[in-house]
Amino acid sequence: MKDSDGEGTGGGVARSHPSNLPLPTPQSDPNLQFSGGTDDESSSRNSSSSATGGASPGYYSDYPSSFSGECSPYNMSPWNQTMASPWSHHNEASAAGLGGPPTMAPGTSLISSLVREEGHIYSLAAKGDTLYTGSDSKNIRVWRKQKDSGGFKSSSGLVKAIVISSERIFTGHQDGKIRVWKVSPKNGMHKRVGSLPRLRDFLRGSLNPSNYVEVRKNRSALWIRHSDAVSCLSPTDPAQGFLYSGSWDRTFKVWRISDSKCLESVVAHDDNVNSIVAAFDGLVFTGSADGTVKVWRREQQGKGTKHTAVQTLLKQEHAVNALAVSAVAPVLYCGSSDGLVNFWEGDRHLVHGGVLRGHKKAVFCLAAAGALLLSGSADNTIFVWRRDGGVHSCLSVLTGHTEPIRCIAVVEDNGENSSESNAGGAAAGGGSSSASRWIVYTGSLDKSIKVWRVTDEAPDPLFHGDGFGASGSTSSFR
Repeated sequence: MKDSDGEGTGGGVARSHPSNLPLPTPQSDPNLQFSGGTDDESSSRNSSSSATGGASPGYYSDYPSSFSGECSPYNMSPWNQTMASPWSHHNEASAAGLGGPPTMAPGTSLISSLVREEGHIYSLAAKGDTLYTGSDSKNIRVWRKQKDSGGFKSSSGLVKAIVISSERIFTGHQDGKIRVWKVSPKNGMHKRVGSLPRLRDFLRGSLNPSNYVEVRKNRSALWIRHSDAVSCLSPTDPAQGFLYSGSWDRTFKVWRISDSKCLESVVAHDDNVNSIVAAFDGLVFTGSADGTVKVWRREQQGKGTKHTAVQTLLKQEHAVNALAVSAVAPVLYCGSSDGLVNFWEGDRHLVHGGVLRGHKKAVFCLAAAGALLLSGSADNTIFVWRRDGGVHSCLSVLTGHTEPIRCIAVVEDNGENSSESNAGGAAAGGGSSSASRWIVYTGSLDKSIKVWRVTDEAPDPLFHGDGFGASGSTSSFR
């Protein structure tokens, strides 16, 4: 039962391209070799770089039940990237109304493209000038100021989720494990300091038959360990000290970061849990391939926790792939395989605010920054939305990726987290110095990460999102 993951740096060549040059066709380098190691070490190699239950009253469901057979299990899957949104005509009409293809707002620009030939990009996490990228090569690559700074690896299948909490990096893997990493203060190398659950908890728990739960027909597993891929992670703020993990085993689990204890396991949905967000006022939101968005309230019970389902906000045919909560207001966003972004507003009373239409295919990822929301899609684009009061406007459509967008990470642009100076970026983009600016990283199945500078200022939005305002459904959490 010992965790014997091997570790090293994955093969391939890392490159970064200026934003005005096309990406070359990836080529492997047969002369490049990497040394292996233990799972408690990381290797570094620098590369050139440049700049459950039914819906409760108040859920929203306003979708046709079928679109010419497009609601088959395969087409509803988040892995299907070919299904066009039933609302795709809206995007085309919007573009036509602009007199041509959508463009980026002044002050928004592509800084560079980071390419390492080691697999499709499935996960990103950023802090300051450091970026972590996860792929199906089993590598977690580290970039500092957009330059390859080595990486670390586990023989665990693709890396589906990465989050940073205080000084620890948590990675969720295809094998159902969550691995914990820290940066060594001596040499800056990343070292694995544990996994969730801990080995001793796993061994101790396995001796008690009451710790086993049925996960599939004729198959049982320990409740403290995910029995399928870990698809999403979300930490609370450090003062609360919890980490949430969602899995394809239909559960989410609650971990206490200080001692790596699993406090609770909740069977949350009838299908894969694709997204989880620990949010305001002790609320937790989950989205699933079963087409639902659920709200859970966390309560302390002694040294543990208890989560109660208080509302089902959405129930539809199409899989829910991504959730995000606004950083400046109590607003929840939901991206799904029909290409739509639903949102709900309110503190203790969530009201369905409307739907943002624009993407032609499934929305796979969302990220919130200030008043902005970024949505990444299987149509290879990233939409930049701004919320002003109750109205959403599309400021920019970021294009350049050649395959579906799977993940987005955002950090505030402080002039130190990019290889291009802040002043230079303002001059090139024409953005106002008073506008909030962000560095946005987007990961794609085209095996590249693109780095953008995005501003929330745009004198002329491309178009406005479709909102329903006060006619939305009200959800009470009393």
